Parts: sequence; structure tokens; C-alpha cells
Amino acid sequence: MLYKYTLKTPNEDFISITSQVKGAAAESGVVNGICTVYCPHTTAGITVNENADPDVVTDLLLAYDKAFPSRPEFRHCEGNSSAHAKASAVGSSASFIIENGKLLLGTWQGIYFCEFDGPRTRTFYVKIMGE
Repeated sequence: MLYKYTLKTPNEDFISITSQVKGAAAESGVVNGICTVYCPHTTAGITVNENADPDVVTDLLLAYDKAFPSRPEFRHCEGNSSAHAKASAVGSSASFIIENGKLLLGTWQGIYFCEFDGPRTRTFYVKIMGE
């Protein structure tokens, strides 16, 4: 089963999509399988990280800004090369196990849509496969 979601993003942020992904897994009726979350954008990504302390997201955004600053020598005419670099580092998908009808996540884990070039209207997909 394939689920499509749309969201409006701010300039740069990690937006929790955990509830949408858990909802898709539950709605699918799959008892044991795999769930893949995919972002079809070149300046955004998907990641898993702590969802208990919002300072983690703040720190991650700071770390990505330090690791991938905008640079005057970048040649891409849209001026968003640092967003492309961040998205490449994060990756465009993540896969999860579905066991006994539930998404297997650690106690503190959340699933995030990572926006590096907003604000925009973005899409992500959830694909559920299994028995």
C-alpha cells in the first residue's frame, strides 16, 4: 500500500511525521512487514532521531548549518547548494519494521521530514509491504 502526504514547511526545520507514518502502518492492516518513508525532493530529507527534547532538533539544525554553510563559490544558480548538501547527508528515505501490527521505534525515536529550503509545500510517501 502506498500513502501520499502533503505538508507545508517553514524555512528550515525538522517536522515530526511520526503520527502519519504510524497511522499508515496501522491502517494498512499489515501485521509483519516493512515500512519505507520516502521524500521525492532534492533539498529535503527523512531521518529518525530523538522526539522527547525539542533542543535536539535545534542542535541538529545548528550542526547542519555549521557542516554545510552557504558558500560564495557554490555555482548552482538557485543559490541553495547548502540545502542540497544537507539533504544528501540526511538521505531521502528511511525504512522501519512493522511487528505485530505496530511500527517498531525506540522509546525516544521520532520520524522527521527535514526541510532545508523552505518555505514550501512538500510531499512524502509511505510504502507498506508485508503480510
